[in-house]
Amino acid sequence: MQQITLNTLKKMKKDGEKIAVLTCYDSTFSKISNQAGIDALLVGDTLGMVLQGNDSTLPVMIEHMAYHTACVKKGNNQAFIISDLPFMTYSFPEQALKNAGVLMQAGAHMVKLEGDIWLCETITRLTENGVPVCAHIGLTPQAVNVLGGFKVQGRTEEQAKQLLESAKKLEESGAAMLLLECVPSNLAEKITKAVDIPVIGIGAGAETDAQVLVLHDMLGLNEKTAKFVRNFMEGQSSVQDAIKAYVLAVKDGSFPSEKNQYIY
Repeated sequence: MQQITLNTLKKMKKDGEKIAVLTCYDSTFSKISNQAGIDALLVGDTLGMVLQGNDSTLPVMIEHMAYHTACVKKGNNQAFIISDLPFMTYSFPEQALKNAGVLMQAGAHMVKLEGDIWLCETITRLTENGVPVCAHIGLTPQAVNVLGGFKVQGRTEEQAKQLLESAKKLEESGAAMLLLECVPSNLAEKITKAVDIPVIGIGAGAETDAQVLVLHDMLGLNEKTAKFVRNFMEGQSSVQDAIKAYVLAVKDGSFPSEKNQYIY
């Protein structure tokens, strides 16, 4: 299989082919996910919760992200690798440039930042310096204390309008991809159609260009899971089969189903 690039993902959006994304933190699961046909791997700061045992992503440091990105890179032979810039590592453009460089040198093909239109200048600077950016909007876990918890975003008309405008401005600033987390499915569909860049959804309905789940959630390893999660390990005899089932369900549109979506 050929290496999947940003151009590959853009073409998949244009052609209407769904993109399957999964979080990954080490070389073993990277290799298994590649063999199962995953399109992109997200080295998420969720590792702070699923690997480190913290109650949020806030304690994760850039050194942790670089280490796990390098591990994922070693097991990868085709998937596109996206790596999170962790909490307070991109507060201003110069800081973002420095830390994004660390992740790109560790093996990332793109970095992901959580925020809103305040990120526009930083995104432009990163893009000008050869760093592709995925902008993460909606529920942004790094801002959990500001948001007052893990809550669905964009439920009111005003909030929905703001998210739609933010998506457009982030694309104009150079964002090459968007990630929408925990937003109503009808809003996610509007945003996906309003931008030309690929849109990844998690808890954002079935009409986004791509879907992502946390590896440990889709394997049924966490007792408490969100509405948008499905345990793909059920009925499967191996982890690789579970990931293959996930990829197939994303590709054929059977995941997420209506019961996995937020409708307002």
